[in-house]
Amino acid sequence: MAKRALILLEGHPRGNGLLYVQAARRLGLHPITLSADPGQYDYLAAEGSEAIRVDTGNLDVLIRECFQLRATYDIAGITGFSGDDESVYATVGKLCQHFDLPGPNPVSIERCCDKFTQRQLLAEGGVPIPAYRLAVNAKEIKSSAAEIGLPVIVKPVVGSGSVGIRLCRNFDELAEHTNYLLGGKHTWQSSPRILVEEFAQGPHCIAQVMGNEIVGISAADFGGPPHFVFREVTFPAPLADDEHERIADVSLSCLRALGLGWGPTNIEFRRTKLGPVVIEVNPRLGGAPDPQLIQLAYGVDLITEHIKLLIGKEWDLRRKHSHTAAARFLIPDRNGILDWIDGDSRATAVPGVAEVRFYIRPKTPIARKGDYRDWIGHVIAVSPSSARTEAILQRGVDLIDWSITPFPTLGE
Repeated sequence: MAKRALILLEGHPRGNGLLYVQAARRLGLHPITLSADPGQYDYLAAEGSEAIRVDTGNLDVLIRECFQLRATYDIAGITGFSGDDESVYATVGKLCQHFDLPGPNPVSIERCCDKFTQRQLLAEGGVPIPAYRLAVNAKEIKSSAAEIGLPVIVKPVVGSGSVGIRLCRNFDELAEHTNYLLGGKHTWQSSPRILVEEFAQGPHCIAQVMGNEIVGISAADFGGPPHFVFREVTFPAPLADDEHERIADVSLSCLRALGLGWGPTNIEFRRTKLGPVVIEVNPRLGGAPDPQLIQLAYGVDLITEHIKLLIGKEWDLRRKHSHTAAARFLIPDRNGILDWIDGDSRATAVPGVAEVRFYIRPKTPIARKGDYRDWIGHVIAVSPSSARTEAILQRGVDLIDWSITPFPTLGE
């Protein structure tokens, strides 16, 4: 009898890739990663996990590779990941359809990954969203900002991880970011299209959804403006019952408007004075450490349950307990060369600290970009209460230290 395999399209060096490999094995599956560059995912070699180099941007090539694998394996399911390119999720859906496997609707995924199309569909569905305009050049960006009124959020139509997103509080900042996006510094996945949006103000929260069920809602804090780099994420968010119900209702409205509702989705909100406003709908599982936080807070292993859905098994999203779990990201305050980073063993020894992880090694150059790539690690804490978890988290973070030597300046 052929070994059952789970195909993983690409991976994520800092994210959920390793967790999917480990969960697949626990379910008796053989994980196989298809990647244009398997070497970028260190965990594959560390886990001894099979990887095949293939052009993951070419659907026909992927289909041929999967056909070849079927000569050896029983392909039980297919899923994938993304760093900055969310088109991988639509490709996963197309592969699942081709091989008659459970998977997301690729048309819905593609529409959702285009933020302008997503905005249009949400507006048609009566979902509360910020005012927005589409722009393709500097003149349109400036006129859109004037129409909406400063401050505005300016972001690429396609992308993830806060890459290329900035709060523009005046026209000088708007001109600066326009030049960044259109002047050759930003890497475009397609022809340049830009959203100019109203800055919806209020606490940020994220609903994690599986199918049509709200698994949990987290609170999230950012570092300082003008960028949107997550600093801390906490499950659950401190919401009154009516707030939780309203966010859950709006989340389900998003799924209906976008034709989603199969598998994982995460939906970002701002809790404004007028109620929850949808900032973005992502047709995928939240990136690490969200799955770890949900498991610590509720005892629900979203990655394992997602794989069960992929291979046609019944999932179980019932909560086993109710704790508060939080993650603090480690973010450098300067550019340069990381001399050293330590304190992980001391922080891990703190009761209630569940994980300390460094993403980079000493002697690594640090060039802050104002997005998720600025993170150099995280600390996770858990306890029965929010106040205690926050205290544990802070104690753990205080034990972490690092040194960065600034890059030489011209003339030195």
